[in-house]
Amino acid sequence: MKPIKTISLLCGVIFILMLGTSVSLAQDTARPEGWDDYSHSNDTDPVYDVVFPQDAVNTITITFSPENWQAMQADMTTLFGEFGTRRGRGDSMGGQPPMGDGPAPPNFDPNQAPPDGTGGQPPMGDGQPPPGGGGGFPAGGMDFSAENPIWVNADIAFNGQTWTNVGFRYKGNSTLTGAWGSGSLKLGFKLNFDRYEDDYPAIDNQRFYGFDELSFSSNYRDSSYLHEKVAADIFREAGVPAAQTAFYAVYVDYGDGPVYIGLYTAVEAVEDTVIQTQFADDSGNLYKPEGTGATFQAGTFDEDTFSKETNEDAADYSDILALFDALHADTRTTDAETWRTNLEAVLNVDGFMHWLAVNTVIQNWDVYGTMAHNYYLYNDPATGLLTWIPWDNNEAFSARGGGRRGGGPTAGLDQSSANATWPLIRYLMDDPVYKAIYDTYVEETAAGAFEQTKVEATYRALHELIAPYVLGDGGTQAADMELDSPEIFEESLTVMIEQSKQRQMVVQEYLSQ
Repeated sequence: MKPIKTISLLCGVIFILMLGTSVSLAQDTARPEGWDDYSHSNDTDPVYDVVFPQDAVNTITITFSPENWQAMQADMTTLFGEFGTRRGRGDSMGGQPPMGDGPAPPNFDPNQAPPDGTGGQPPMGDGQPPPGGGGGFPAGGMDFSAENPIWVNADIAFNGQTWTNVGFRYKGNSTLTGAWGSGSLKLGFKLNFDRYEDDYPAIDNQRFYGFDELSFSSNYRDSSYLHEKVAADIFREAGVPAAQTAFYAVYVDYGDGPVYIGLYTAVEAVEDTVIQTQFADDSGNLYKPEGTGATFQAGTFDEDTFSKETNEDAADYSDILALFDALHADTRTTDAETWRTNLEAVLNVDGFMHWLAVNTVIQNWDVYGTMAHNYYLYNDPATGLLTWIPWDNNEAFSARGGGRRGGGPTAGLDQSSANATWPLIRYLMDDPVYKAIYDTYVEETAAGAFEQTKVEATYRALHELIAPYVLGDGGTQAADMELDSPEIFEESLTVMIEQSKQRQMVVQEYLSQ
């Protein structure tokens, strides 16, 4: 009997220990107060009407601990130099008007926790055309920090609910360096709702109405605040895969209460829900190319250029290499039919020509053809083809890049200024079959998604919608931190409308030839 009693006692002790452990785990993983499965869990499909409303401006408040806030500012100083030390200098693209002062929020001292002095603003590129002459800025783009800003955790308040320990980091290239250097805290940023789930098990698989990631564009250098949103909407309406967008009034609390930063455009993350909702299968390779290899010039392939956003652990770039091989095959000049067949076996050529047509009609210069970035390539498992997805449209409705340098995809609808530096444009436009596809999409875009009376009505409606969040309402709503003047904002509507009219005339002239 004694051994039996001993065994029973041991079992009882083990049971109590297991019970205590399970209680402790349950306490560690208890959901935060206010957690709602519909709004917070990954069991909900993306709720676009809530996160991306088309007829309303959402409001969010981002709350940082003082330690995290100072860590971010110190990191930015290390990466990009002292806050506000490049006021009035403009960017490296030439001809940029002096930037606004962009006053910091009250009591803000970006150097309260100074870095070790190893930072500083890296020299920017000279903006000269690549070797060989022709089209645009250096193939690798301008010089920016090799590192992204750091991630920190923050709390997000929206519609009376809170999401805790959400990943936050600043993002952007020229928009980030320019705004920081001009002394503005209205910086682009990203949110990742479950980035810190390992540190905080209670938020395991946390979502924002079905969305894991969101990107927020600051509308930098866009006095209309419409470029990012309207361009993405036009792409999608035309039939080109593109992210959903919506306007957000953003408040930041870093210890002294919420401060209104300004009106942002929230942009759907391609790797999160764009490939999930706009493609039949989201399991394919998604790339975000940037750098010299992203021009697709012969011999420039580099794995680092083609950042993998999905299937990161699989070191397989055979689909990208196949595109390089097909694009630069000798048959391009000796057997065009074979060249087209092999190219269409790896690239959604129709989709690329569709993007190129829409992009050129609306004028969007900070893209392939001028800069080697701002696009994704998705290997769609349903077709086995790499599909072009546009990204970062804040420079849309402007010919600034291509027009000033004499190159790029907005310098002319005939694409005559694009040389072999940008072979996806030059080689395909030189082929009469593909040029005919392009011309068809140019005509369809002008008559459809970018039809002048329709886009003018859109501009007017959105301008009226966002005006209180840009200008302030004279009461509870403050003005946007980056507002240069009420007059410039009001004039921007006229500029947008006139640009759409001019583009219609350019299209008709091109098609008549």
